[in-house]
Amino acid sequence: MKRVLRSLAIRLLYTLPVLWLVVSLVFFLIHLVPGDPIQQMLGDGARPADVTALRHEYGLDLPLHVQYIHYWEGVLHGNLGQSLRMGQSVTALVLNRYPYTVELTLAALLIGLLLSIPAGIQAALYRGRWQDHAVGVVSLLGLSFPVFALGPILILLVSIKLGWLPVSGAGGLTHLILPALTMGSALAAVLTRMVRTAMLEELGQDYIRTARAKGLSERRVVYVHALRNAMIPVLTLVGLQFGALLAGAIVTEKIFSWPGIGRLTVTAIENRDYPLLQGCILAVGLTYVLVNLITDVLYLVVNPRIRD
Repeated sequence: MKRVLRSLAIRLLYTLPVLWLVVSLVFFLIHLVPGDPIQQMLGDGARPADVTALRHEYGLDLPLHVQYIHYWEGVLHGNLGQSLRMGQSVTALVLNRYPYTVELTLAALLIGLLLSIPAGIQAALYRGRWQDHAVGVVSLLGLSFPVFALGPILILLVSIKLGWLPVSGAGGLTHLILPALTMGSALAAVLTRMVRTAMLEELGQDYIRTARAKGLSERRVVYVHALRNAMIPVLTLVGLQFGALLAGAIVTEKIFSWPGIGRLTVTAIENRDYPLLQGCILAVGLTYVLVNLITDVLYLVVNPRIRD
């Protein structure tokens, strides 16, 4: 157990420089984008004295490296600053929107897993038959539709034409289905191919032939022995795709007016709201680090050989 905890601690330390680099790049790049947030707040008719006073109030008149140091001092003390546009605490804004993004991402991940695992197993069991070809065609179709195209199509078909689900907003399970399905479909297409490949590799192993020779049922051989070992590369892909889901949430939340961090990030970019954008990126980065750590823990649960 001590070796396991030490290994997880080392992995967590490795991710800290990556997190620092991401936030630092966002900090410097957004300051290089043309446009003055203070001028945008006050309008073109604002007096120069008012612009200067407000820039001094928010510390934007300081040298860039001094602003960078002050920002990280605030982060270490749990203070992400104040939104330039909304006039509220960045921490409060992020914490208010964060649960919505996590809810949407987990729902999309659940849909992806529920669709991909059975489809991948069936494609592997019936390799080269019509079931395998059908799964391949459907997964290719899922990969061919980007989020910004699939979302409006689902809105037009399911919400406007059929009237089954609400068009946008958040308020319950019915509001969650369409955006989660939009994000989860592409993930399901990728995971289906991975599950199929991993299952084909495991079904050809000697221990599977031994299990069948002992008289175990085919269901137990496939779903208990083969699937458990096939899930190791799938877990790796799920951990990586979780970051892609967080990135895809920006587009999905904008399409469906979902009140999450993705939509808040777009608003911060449009308003040149430096503190708010940095807070959103920091929240997403920390989530991605946490997901990778959870993935490492799941490796130990699924595969005893890694624990040894």
